[in-house]
Amino acid sequence: MALGVAYELFACDPALADTAQFCAAYGFALEDSANTIVVVGKSEPRRYAACIVLAPHRLDVNRAVKARLGTRKASFAAADETREMTGMAIGGVTPFGLPMDLPVWVDAAVMTRPRIVLGGGSRSWKVIADPTILLALPNVEVIEGLAGPIDAA
Repeated sequence: MALGVAYELFACDPALADTAQFCAAYGFALEDSANTIVVVGKSEPRRYAACIVLAPHRLDVNRAVKARLGTRKASFAAADETREMTGMAIGGVTPFGLPMDLPVWVDAAVMTRPRIVLGGGSRSWKVIADPTILLALPNVEVIEGLAGPIDAA
């Protein structure tokens, strides 16, 4: 509770850390799962951000992310690039403990959930908390339209 918001650490099988498998195995709703995705602007120097979006939503990399990074092209960071930037493997990336200079962009829909399930820093842990826990982190900005429902695409 160092951030002033209660949270729960939830142990999971690393083989089930990917969102869909985790939710199916442990009985969590996809709508409550919030994925932390590292994105990169394809310019020199490369620009990075961590984006937090609900699992049933698609991050708008080609418009919203690219515009915020101020680059002509943007994409998801590769698994090795994500590990190098965060020290964490895909499926366990968490917004807690990220580099201080890495912006954290939260899709506004995340903040509407009664609770969210986030990566816990490794594929063996998840963090369950009220979404306001994200507001206690440095470099966090809540952004309307950063992502949208997949079925609306």
